[in-house]
Amino acid sequence: MRLILASGSPRRRDLLKQIGVTFETGPSDAEEVRNPEESPEAYVLRVAKAKAADVLPRYPAGTWVLGADTEVVLNNQVFGKPESCDNSLLMLRKLSGLTHKVLSSVCLLRNSGQEAEDLEVRSTIVTTLVTFKALTDDEIMAYWQTGEPVGKAGSYAIQGLGAVFVSRIEGSFSGVVGLPLAETAALFSETGIPFGLVVA
Repeated sequence: MRLILASGSPRRRDLLKQIGVTFETGPSDAEEVRNPEESPEAYVLRVAKAKAADVLPRYPAGTWVLGADTEVVLNNQVFGKPESCDNSLLMLRKLSGLTHKVLSSVCLLRNSGQEAEDLEVRSTIVTTLVTFKALTDDEIMAYWQTGEPVGKAGSYAIQGLGAVFVSRIEGSFSGVVGLPLAETAALFSETGIPFGLVVA
């Protein structure tokens, strides 16, 4: 069964490889802009589906496409990827000493025929609570200078140096990295997509 990852993220590729999934990569060009009044949860689900839908027409009917989105949220504000050093510093100052949410959504799409009703959709969203220790401005600047915050939602990578900021996590570690593996594997089981764990 053919699976396409609608992402160029090396972190998502590594996570899928971790659970023994065979897949190809087809990065999406879907726009990631939150609509006014759109909840963070609705936003991440919509973006994950949009990524998969953008890639789906490139492949034959019967191909599954996986789209995913991960966002950091504090007080209903979505913290995307930092646009500049100042933007990164502002995000991390706001997250300092507080607990924020990381929303990670997954959407599987497959077109099994020629009609609109032939589109199969499976999706899920996972919420993880991440608590930061209190950060000093010197720590924040030193972290920016490592280059790690670039391209990371919320301006940090929990799987990298950013782990030193995290005092507590409640939920899916892999979801914070970019793809909640337990929930993604459950979708694979539902749809018959094989992965490394075979249950008799």
